[in-house]
Amino acid sequence: MSGKSKALVNVVDQAVAAFDPPLPLAIAFSGGADSSALLLACHARWPGLVRAIHVHHGLQEAADGFQLHCEHLCAQHAIPLKVCKIDARHEPGQSPEDAARQGRYQALIDATTQSWVDDEGRELEPVCSIALAQHADDQVETLLLALSRGAGVAGLAAMPFQWQRAGLQWFRPLLAVPGQALRDWLVQKEVAWVEDPSNNDQGYTRNRIRAQLLPVLEQVFPQFRSTFARSSANCAQAADLLSDLAASDLLAVGVPPRIRDLQALPLARQSNVLRHWLLSAYHTTPTAAQLAQLVAQVGVCTTRGHRIHIKVGRGFVERQGASLGWYNS
Repeated sequence: MSGKSKALVNVVDQAVAAFDPPLPLAIAFSGGADSSALLLACHARWPGLVRAIHVHHGLQEAADGFQLHCEHLCAQHAIPLKVCKIDARHEPGQSPEDAARQGRYQALIDATTQSWVDDEGRELEPVCSIALAQHADDQVETLLLALSRGAGVAGLAAMPFQWQRAGLQWFRPLLAVPGQALRDWLVQKEVAWVEDPSNNDQGYTRNRIRAQLLPVLEQVFPQFRSTFARSSANCAQAADLLSDLAASDLLAVGVPPRIRDLQALPLARQSNVLRHWLLSAYHTTPTAAQLAQLVAQVGVCTTRGHRIHIKVGRGFVERQGASLGWYNS
């Protein structure tokens, strides 16, 4: 193994050594290189306190083979495994990727609520946290996709290292680790993994970024993974500050927002507080064009008879007396 490969292997061990989740810990385990390395590294650090959850999407012929591989690897290392089969077909208007992602998250949550037993049938402690195996290359791809959509600071923050959902702590401990490091780590340990055929499908934008853009970035900006990560971290900090400001402004303008009080705010803060109101109260997000139109209408709403009725997110914002309201029908 070359010196560079040995250094990459050390990065994997260092990332897991710095990882300090509440235990027991469940790993979302696909059987691919990324999740295989994360599962075995965590199992080596916390033997007996790591579980595996494999989500069977049923979307491709290779899925049954993925499950068999996961079962074999977990049996070999005495790691408790749950297999969750889901229907990941997308609804009209929903992307296949989003449908699979939402189904996968729900399956992981459901698996943690079930009882766990070891290979001798003894009941185990319930899971406290879940780790996902996205790595530094995944983070760069997410950032580039956000840039291509013209995302704001929340989108450019890319994937968080830690968050809470459904009463569980969620982690991505490998976000500073290059994807090649995980493969080198597995080769050193003589561990096989499965390759998802869809990863080579150039019809997916993310795959084209991985195959065509990342090698060029490697040549031009060798440290791009760490520098891009710093930019995402800065955007995450800015997004937190904007969220705090929006929450404060929403207290001032009221729920629902009073038009006159909105007009007293600078335009950027109007946009910020309206986006926050729609997301926090109705779980809907306006497009940039919808938000700009709404702010413009608020600005000229100076007479009693002025009407506001604008498509926003999944519904409509309208004037309701002295305030704004939202509905969908």
